[in-house]
Amino acid sequence: MNEQQLDLTIQRLTHQLLENHLDLENTVLIGIQPRGVFFSNRVVALLKEQVDPARISYGKLDITFYRDDVRQRLHELNQTEIPFSVEGRNVILIDDVLWTGRTIRAALDALLDFGRPSKVELCVLVDRRFTRQLPIQADYVGRPIDSMLTQKVKVYWKEKDGKDEVALL
Repeated sequence: MNEQQLDLTIQRLTHQLLENHLDLENTVLIGIQPRGVFFSNRVVALLKEQVDPARISYGKLDITFYRDDVRQRLHELNQTEIPFSVEGRNVILIDDVLWTGRTIRAALDALLDFGRPSKVELCVLVDRRFTRQLPIQADYVGRPIDSMLTQKVKVYWKEKDGKDEVALL
């Protein structure tokens, strides 16, 4: 995806979220650190153009110590910022790429430390459909990609990488 396709995809996903959570009254959005936050920041910025920003509850979740490979390799620590309760609320987890499902499983484990949500949905920019190791499926998908296990999906963000692009390597 080039920059224009990426922008259109993020706009479409934002509109889908609004269609299903019109007033965002009992809904919170949580970006998964590190790379899902670049995506979730864009979604939240677009939501703020559509609804009253005071209605948007937005947080960031670091899953480092919840990963099942935390002892196998070194992971960069990020900050968790969830200044609200998720107890009884609808949570939308936001990440850039859904691959094996292990990151989302770790995010679900981490999320439970902040309360018991009534519902959890998943919004991803890219879904690598046939590489799942766990039974996890996204509710909102920007672009499904069929790729081989040896390939890598790389999402480049202007804020970090100097360009907006999704590449299959």
